[in-house]
Amino acid sequence: MSWTTTLTEAQAGMEDFAAGQTATAERFDALHGTSMEAGALDAKQKELMALAIGISKQCVDCIAFHVQASIEAGATRKEIEETIGVCILMGGGPAYMYGVKALKAFDEFTAS
Repeated sequence: MSWTTTLTEAQAGMEDFAAGQTATAERFDALHGTSMEAGALDAKQKELMALAIGISKQCVDCIAFHVQASIEAGATRKEIEETIGVCILMGGGPAYMYGVKALKAFDEFTAS
């Protein structure tokens, strides 16, 4: 599995949807932008929270997006590991398996 391919395919799917449902896609993008703006929580904290939810909801595409965004926000591998640890606490074995996927995504995205 290539996380870069996963991310590219998810982005293409979203663009395809947006072509037919522009208003919905634009409003989702606006909600995303507003929700992820730094406030009491900084962008990195919010991205780690989003990653935790992606892991908990077992959404591979969400994991790809939010691992990449966490890296861009300055997250370290250790911070990703600790985020996964909390997911495992709250979600057990399935969170463990999807957390491992998130670490693989981190390693791939930071390899180059």
